[in-house]
Amino acid sequence: MRELPARRGYLLCAGLEQAVSYLEGLRFSEDQIDYLRGLPVFGDISGEFFDYLAGVSFSGNLEAVPEGTPVFAGEPLLRVEAPVIEAQLVETFLLSTLNYQTLVASKAARVVDAARSDGRERTVVDFGTRRAHGPDAAVLAARAAFIGGCVGTSNVEAGFRMGIPVSGTEAHSFIMAFEDEEEAFSSYYRCFGGRSILLVDTYDTIEGTRRAIRAAPGMRGVRIDSGDLDDLSRQVRRLLKEAGLGEVAILASGDLDEYAIEELIASGAEVDGFGVGTRLVTSEDAPYLGGVYKLVAMEEDGRWEPRLKLSADKVSYPGRKQVYRYRDGSSGEMARDIIAGADEECPPGAEPLLEPVMRDGTVAAQMPSLEEVRRRAAAELARLPRRHRRLSDPDPYPVEVSPALREAFASLSEKVERGPQ
Repeated sequence: MRELPARRGYLLCAGLEQAVSYLEGLRFSEDQIDYLRGLPVFGDISGEFFDYLAGVSFSGNLEAVPEGTPVFAGEPLLRVEAPVIEAQLVETFLLSTLNYQTLVASKAARVVDAARSDGRERTVVDFGTRRAHGPDAAVLAARAAFIGGCVGTSNVEAGFRMGIPVSGTEAHSFIMAFEDEEEAFSSYYRCFGGRSILLVDTYDTIEGTRRAIRAAPGMRGVRIDSGDLDDLSRQVRRLLKEAGLGEVAILASGDLDEYAIEELIASGAEVDGFGVGTRLVTSEDAPYLGGVYKLVAMEEDGRWEPRLKLSADKVSYPGRKQVYRYRDGSSGEMARDIIAGADEECPPGAEPLLEPVMRDGTVAAQMPSLEEVRRRAAAELARLPRRHRRLSDPDPYPVEVSPALREAFASLSEKVERGPQ
């Protein structure tokens, strides 16, 4: 990403597992080739091209920043080395999966940070499936949100396919299917017992809470989905305590994001957890990432020849790159990064971020489990100083470009501007 979205101090890298799976399975079916052959734009293309497509697979190398790693503007997340046609074929998928999952993982991390802004552990669950940009996006959003720190998802398909913990509550439609709200609570409680989370705001939140207390004294929690969540949560807590149910959890939902959550917690709202949907899976305040995929070198006679782009506002540094990260020697906190040429030696005290993932089209290292990625994200975010994680006006994280890479840029850009001699 050339720039971070507004009010963002970092991004949390996600989507690598799907990228690798795609590269491993890259093939053209007979039906797909027939379709391409029939397109007017390919009308004059030799049959050799379509014969080539029948045997296409990804034969190249991939290095990548591990999922769950905080990253910053200008830093490469993937480095693809492959025959140029293969490298170009995979561009769109790689951008799509990394841009979207990184977007949602980063938003989730901010929401989770906000939920714990007073130092108290509160849960956040992904509730975004119905507002995601399609069912497939909803599953990937659940995955990315889990990496970013959400404890689970309401998307059961994501739970089935990826092992993400699933979580949900009673629905308004369930309650409205009964003539009497208390009867709806009783019926739900008979099914789910101590796991029940009752939705108390379908008609009147306070009266709904009283009915829930009578109908489901052993319930796990109640959810408030509308109204003044601060004031209502305080009233609901008082009713629960008066009934001897002070340990029953209060969950809040309803068009929440990190800013609304931070405000609720600062005001002292009696909320134990949050369900966050629309503004999480769409990253409503920054709904896209401008990730780019650029050709930076061509191999000629066994040597890498650098390439660069000089378009206005879209300049790229030439050559294969690596990112080196320094940490504070005493605290282990992230201190600064250097973007350097891939052939430059690792500076003393730094660590390379891009790691080998595929060699000659084959996975070269065991991919971590989703739970391992999630743990990595939590550990790495804890090592990113708070000043870079603020929800508004974060301090920019220091990212430098190595002198050798700056010199290569200056030399090649001058050569390009002079033109052929």
